[in-house]
Amino acid sequence: QAQIVESGGGLVQSGGSLRLTCTASGFTLGYYAIGWFRQAPGKEREGVSCISNGNGRIYYADSVKDRFTISRDDERNTAYLQLNNLKPEDPAVYYCAADNGPMGFPCTVEPKTYNYWGQGTQVTVSS
Repeated sequence: QAQIVESGGGLVQSGGSLRLTCTASGFTLGYYAIGWFRQAPGKEREGVSCISNGNGRIYYADSVKDRFTISRDDERNTAYLQLNNLKPEDPAVYYCAADNGPMGFPCTVEPKTYNYWGQGTQVTVSS
């Protein structure tokens, strides 16, 4: 069955970096837009970034622009989120999700449009 597994979270010092990996199985990730979301305790889930299917259009939330980089490797059925210059406001559980919207359409960080979700990976930042 379709499954997404995130990995790469952990504890890092403020200003440090992490690379999150999103590995899909049971479906062809290349046909899907990919979104990264995060949720901190007591807060709503926040759309961080997304990359569309077909043409790789990318969106970043203002809070992570110029610090995070989303990418995808469809041959490996995998996506990534590079987190650089991590700040005290970045700790959260980070989720990867896949959306089978029309090919080439701009992606969205609206959670309800996504079909498959991973279980999340924890990112912790120490000051």
